[in-house]
Amino acid sequence: MENNNPNSTDFFLLGLFPPSRIGLFFFILIVFIFLMALFGNLCMIILIFLDTHLHTPMYFLLSQLSLMDLSYISTIVPEMASNYLSENKSISFIGCGVQSFFFLTLAGGEGLILASMAYDRYVAICFPLHYAIRMSKRVCVLMITGSWIMGSINSCAHTAYALNIPYCQSRAINHFFCDVPAMLTLACMDTWIYEYTVFVSTTLLIVFPFIGIACSYGRVLLAICRMQSTEGRKKAYSTCSTHLTVVTFYYAPFAYTYLRPRSLRSPTEDKALAVFYTILTPMLNPIIYSMRNKEVMGALRRLIQRISSEKM
Repeated sequence: MENNNPNSTDFFLLGLFPPSRIGLFFFILIVFIFLMALFGNLCMIILIFLDTHLHTPMYFLLSQLSLMDLSYISTIVPEMASNYLSENKSISFIGCGVQSFFFLTLAGGEGLILASMAYDRYVAICFPLHYAIRMSKRVCVLMITGSWIMGSINSCAHTAYALNIPYCQSRAINHFFCDVPAMLTLACMDTWIYEYTVFVSTTLLIVFPFIGIACSYGRVLLAICRMQSTEGRKKAYSTCSTHLTVVTFYYAPFAYTYLRPRSLRSPTEDKALAVFYTILTPMLNPIIYSMRNKEVMGALRRLIQRISSEKM
């Protein structure tokens, strides 16, 4: 459905699924994933907050990652579900800007938090005797604050641009959320300057952090190879592989989507890739970090035992 009323400023989100049985099946699947993501990330935040054994820089960063994931998926899926279930698929001009702002803030911030977690593992494995100094509470707070600030600045710039350009009569965005590049296909002006801006911001918030992560884990792998303890080497490999799995699911589709020129992009492919970094990653993060982490599982068992003893 398109908006052909020249006096209306609303946008129309065409959505992710067609109105068919297959579309309904995938819609139910996405809602299930959304509920799993909410439950998993909320449990991770509560667990880290309540268990003093997890009051370390690594888990402090992980709690921020869970908070961003929780906010991230809540910014997109409820609106998408509402549009799918209702005949009115419109979203107001301001509502579209707000959704875009929060999406970009959380996306940029999460990328930087993942890079901070890689630095934490690098220091813990390569410089264990200096860990308390290099990853002090002050450093950890600065990393988290910097991630939120950088994400917000990037988001303000992109959202302000998107809300201040002229749009043509068609207001139908071929996406399931207000993604700025998808919005700009409706612009009544040449946006080639913005294309370069997207390339620069993606490089700063995605490519550079990914290079930093790759360099950190390169050093970590060398340090692991020199370890004498088989148990220590196994634990280090497990921790690194867990983080690399999360990084791959997040960075790869994100970078592929936003670094391609407009001529090589297609709405269908963009929507499919967006599912990875907007819906799947927030659901997978708590599962990966809890199921393969003995400290988190131990904290969960202690919490269950505490609840059971209080009931008795």
